[in-house]
Amino acid sequence: MKKLLLITSFAFTASVSFAQTKISVDSVKAYIGKTVTVCSRVYGVKELEKVNFVNIGGAYPNSPLTVVIFAKDKNAFKSLPEYDNKNVCVTGKVEDYKGKPQIVITKPDEIVVE
Repeated sequence: MKKLLLITSFAFTASVSFAQTKISVDSVKAYIGKTVTVCSRVYGVKELEKVNFVNIGGAYPNSPLTVVIFAKDKNAFKSLPEYDNKNVCVTGKVEDYKGKPQIVITKPDEIVVE
């Protein structure tokens, strides 16, 4: 019985510690350095040779959050234009890039169409 209680307690603690904070796209700047989940509409996708951008919550250059996918990781994702005008949830660490928040993602499960 004690083992079952210990295992259940550990499983619950582990699941809570891995849970991500879900925030609004408008408050993302306050979470620099933290791992969060942000859900909002995609307002544009830009594909370049070395890097790809997905603008969340507003059109470039006024997007409150930019999701960055580097070229080396792009093949893991479906066609990026398929995200355009869709509501998505992005999970990752919020970084500051020249005063603007961004989340760099490397795996498809880090951006999910709602």
